This record gives sequence, C-alpha cells and structure tokens, in this order.
Amino acid sequence: MKTSELPVRAAPLRPLTSGGPKVLAGGRISRVDELRAQPRKPGEASFFYADHHFQYDAVKVLPGEYFVSGDDVLIMTVLGSCIAACVWDGKARVGGMNHFMLPEGEDGSGRYGSYAMELLLNEMIKMGARRETMQAKIFGGGAVMAGFTTMNVGERNTKFVLDYLSTERIPVVSQDVLDIHPRKVCFFPVTGKALVKRLAHAHPEALVVEERKGNAAALAKSTAGGSVDLF
Repeated sequence: MKTSELPVRAAPLRPLTSGGPKVLAGGRISRVDELRAQPRKPGEASFFYADHHFQYDAVKVLPGEYFVSGDDVLIMTVLGSCIAACVWDGKARVGGMNHFMLPEGEDGSGRYGSYAMELLLNEMIKMGARRETMQAKIFGGGAVMAGFTTMNVGERNTKFVLDYLSTERIPVVSQDVLDIHPRKVCFFPVTGKALVKRLAHAHPEALVVEERKGNAAALAKSTAGGSVDLF
C-alpha cells in the first residue's frame, strides 16, 4: 500500500444557485447537483440524492464501490451476504465506506475485500487520515441464501474483514454481522456515527440477484416493511 501521500483535501463545495438553493434541516444548503457534476475516480460511488428522512445530501455505495469524505454527507448501502466496512478517523474527521462481495479475486476490483479494503484505507490517508487513529464498524455477512452446508459467503466475508482489520491494527468498535437479515446501513463520515436497519427477510433470492446486478440499494424500499432499527 502507498501510505506516503501528502494529505489532500477536496475544495469546499459552493451552494447551488440555479433555481434557488435547497435548504436542508439545520440550515444546510443541498449540494446534490454539484456533487453529481464532480469527476469521480474508478470505483468511487456516484449515485447522489437528497435523503428526506435524515435531511442530508447522500450517496449510495453499490457493490464494488467505495466513498470517502470529510464533508457533512450521508453514505448508505444495502447488504445481503456482502460486507460494508465503515472506517473513521476522529482526529482528521474523515470517514469512508466500501461494499465488497467476496474476500479474494483476481481482477483487482472493489468487488473483492482484499482490494476494497486497501482502496478505502489509501483514499482516507490521502485525505489526511492516519492508520493509528482509525476505527472501524462492520456490517453485513448475512446468510440470505438457504441451502449451504459449508461455510457460506457471508461467514467468509465476515472472517476476512475481521482478520484484515486485526492485521492492520484498526480496532472494530462495533459490528452487526451474520444472522439471516439483509441490512440497510447509513454512515456519517465526519462524526463516525453509523445506523443499521435490519430488513425483512421475505425475498432473500431477490436481494442476491440485485447484489450481483449492482442494484442492491433498490431493495431498501421493497424490503422495508417490518424492519427493525438498531442504533
């Protein structure tokens, strides 16, 4: 990993002026259009929207993607057997999330944990974070497909991320993993706060298909009924 890069901060975003600025709760100005217009790196999440529940500008992280920010935004994803690692540096006030599908792979993409974790940590370091002050929260690894008699994908993913973070000496301060539930995860990169909602388990096969298609976030609406908030 390259860890010698000088800290780089993104230029402050300017409030939108076309059509009048949209004001969120707390007097924040919505910058969704400007976020959408900014160039993105390969694998960086780019689906921005205004989250009406939290009253935040938000970005959805789909399978194989990541997002790192020091801005007051919301990062969200939906997980089945996949894992999302939310890593935060409280001193630098920088945080990020990834979403990977399997522990290892040969094509060097964010779908695989070994590359997804390296990419997430390096991007955080570029923004001023330091490995020794990072903390992690991990989510996902659900057994959403029935019929496995050996270690399932969710268990493999969970073991991988715990082993990886232990090797890197990044403490896991909280986790919601395994079990049978899909999950919706919301992460605030400036404060490190994370919220997880366990989604209904009525259609696990649909969630697996959506993960493979890269559309897991679409399941948040269709499986929201009967869900339980965990904070």
